[in-house]
This record gives sequence, C-alpha cells and structure tokens, in this order.
Amino acid sequence: MDIPRIFNITESAHRIHNPFTPEKLATLGAALRLERGTRVLDLGSGSGEMLCTWARDHGVIGTGIDMSRLFTEKAKRRAEELGVADQVMFIHGDAAGYVSDEKFDVAACVGATWIAGGVAGTIELLARSLRTRGIILIGEPYWRQLPPTEDVAKGCLAGSISDFLMLPELLASFGHLNYDVVEMVLADQDSWDRYEATKWLTMRRWLEANPDDELAKEVRAKLTSEPERYATYTREYLGWGVFALMPR
Repeated sequence: MDIPRIFNITESAHRIHNPFTPEKLATLGAALRLERGTRVLDLGSGSGEMLCTWARDHGVIGTGIDMSRLFTEKAKRRAEELGVADQVMFIHGDAAGYVSDEKFDVAACVGATWIAGGVAGTIELLARSLRTRGIILIGEPYWRQLPPTEDVAKGCLAGSISDFLMLPELLASFGHLNYDVVEMVLADQDSWDRYEATKWLTMRRWLEANPDDELAKEVRAKLTSEPERYATYTREYLGWGVFALMPR
C-alpha cells in the first residue's frame, strides 16, 4: 500500500505536503489555543510536521495515518529529531474510513478530503473520532477568483469549476453541515510558491540521479511544464486554507 510513486518523488524534500509554510503551521497551532496533553488525530499526516511541531511547541499527543511509506518513515525520523517520539505515533496505513477507538480533542484532515469522498464525507468521518466539544480541522482548496472557463479550471488541476467553491461559499457550506467555523488560516501566494517551486529542484536533482528510471520521462515532462502552468493558473486562481470547525 502506497501513494503513486510520482508524488513520493516530487515531494520527497517536503516537510509539509500542502501550501503552508512552517510559520503558517505555527500560526494555526497558536490560533487553536492548544494545551499540553491535547490529543490530535491527523488523517493523511504526510511527513508529520504538524503533529511533531505541535508536540514540541504545545505538548500535544498525536496519532498520524498516511499511505506513503516514505512520508511515514520521514515523520518518525522527524519525531526523533524534535525529541517528541514519546508523544506522537505514525502509522503507515489507509486513512480512508479510519475511526479511532479513543476520542480525540482535535481530528484533522489537512488536504486529503478525497479519503471520504469530499468535505462533507470527511467531516462525518472525523466526527466519529472526536470527543464532545472537540475541533475538526479541514484543509481544502477554494477559488481565489472564479475561473473564466473550464480550461482554466483544468489548468489548476481541477476536474471542473464545480470542484471547488469561492471562499464565502465554502465557509457557508460548513454551516449547512451544522458546524461553526471557529478559526481559519489561509495560504497565500508566497506559501503556494514554497509548496510548488520546491518540487522543481527536487525533480531536477532526481533526474540527474535517475536518468534511466522508468518515470524519468514523466518527471522530465512535469519539470518542463509545471513552472509555467503553476504561474498561469494555480497561483492566480486557487486558494487553500485550514478551517477549524465545531459541531453546533
């Protein structure tokens, strides 16, 4: 069980697998007013930066689940590096459908709502592992400006314009699900740059080291096309944020 290998290649140098910087992640942790001993579940935990830094900075106790064997091993090493391996646990596994036997104070899915078929399904899934009056964290894209055509939406790697909402509509949608939005931290173009542009040097270095690999042509094609595609479409049209929700 693993994610497609292309993602393990392009994001192998990432600590954060979404358009957040360490500063944004720290801002989110502070905004949530995390207390020592707060229990955090992270579905799609990637390389574990959220849980590890929050364990270091706020004393949280956490469990992360991720399908990438590479990212899970990186998360474990990061926990050792930050001296929090006794506070956080990372499991290589499928987060889709995962429900914990114990209840958590914070249940998060930051950028992987596909695990339950979208935002509504992921909120429902996370709620099953949440204690009463706990907080759900959802990381999700939204349109910064509405794409004028379906081709522009596809340039943002969306299937269609209808895949995402404008920010006011996304916030309203949480209310329609009977949740209060109690905090949010949004990516900006600079943090998008860090997420996307970091891949380009990673791909170039990988190509230099693996010229005969079966994925070399695909990686070369992405390295050739991605900077222009990103600057033309994603950077201008697509937003991303983490939204903190509490059931009404």
